[in-house]
Amino acid sequence: QVQLIESGGGWVQSGGSLRLSCAASGRTDSQFSMGWFRQAPGKVREFVAVIRWNGVNKYHADSVKGRFTISRNNAKNTVYLQMNSLKPEDTAVYYCAARYGTEGSTIDDYNYWGQGTQVTVSS
Repeated sequence: QVQLIESGGGWVQSGGSLRLSCAASGRTDSQFSMGWFRQAPGKVREFVAVIRWNGVNKYHADSVKGRFTISRNNAKNTVYLQMNSLKPEDTAVYYCAARYGTEGSTIDDYNYWGQGTQVTVSS
């Protein structure tokens, strides 16, 4: 079992930056990938980014590529999402997710989820 707790959400003006954090606890001795998803009101949850346990293999959705960066600190069992040049369409609840093994980009790939953190970008 892995427990995930997100933090760092909030309100920011368009063009601003935020950094989300997700701390993992529990069975963190195994190699697991961690991802970020988001869900805007009335929309389906969508993939944002994922990073493998080694911290090297990482992928970002086209909609955030060049603006968002995922990273992780295994010593702290924490994954980060640095979000720059934020746009109003980035407004959503952001969820951290984890799975054992290699990275995935769909909701069904992940076994563990955090409670979510709200990000609001005003124009």
